[in-house]
Amino acid sequence: MATTTILQPRLGTLVPGQRSNPLPAIPWRDPHSVPPEKLAEFIAALQQGCAENPDNVDLHTCLGMAHAMNYDVYRSMDALEAARRIEPENFLAQFKYAELYYRIRALDRAEAETTRALELAGTTWELSLARRQLSEIRRLRREGTQKPTWTKSLKVPVIGFVVILMAISWFFMAWK
Repeated sequence: MATTTILQPRLGTLVPGQRSNPLPAIPWRDPHSVPPEKLAEFIAALQQGCAENPDNVDLHTCLGMAHAMNYDVYRSMDALEAARRIEPENFLAQFKYAELYYRIRALDRAEAETTRALELAGTTWELSLARRQLSEIRRLRREGTQKPTWTKSLKVPVIGFVVILMAISWFFMAWK
């Protein structure tokens, strides 16, 4: 009688074709509660998972989100662009890509990418997320992101700087 053994993956390893993410969901709930060394571990695990499963959109999207949590915009953008290249119709990859542009305040590009995510939304929850982000982007464009109020004239500081500069140069000319 032949016995067959079924190989079970180790807990915490990434298996090709496995849709669920074996990493714990806790760090994604509150990005401010994740210590930097733990975030570095997650980024390393996600990078390894992306190397082992280069066609897994969810892993690339999570990697982009982890890099964004680590304030590494360029690597985040690269990972999210890779996710969009793999599956252009993936809502989450498109939405997070648009959100990254929103967070760096590139509002024109953020609006275009969020509009694309809105077109890809398949559920009411996805639709509400994209609409909320789009309305926030439009509000920021309408009101301005951060306008400094210039209530004081710059003439007085400039005149004072010129007077001090002339006094110092006169002092050096008289000294030599």
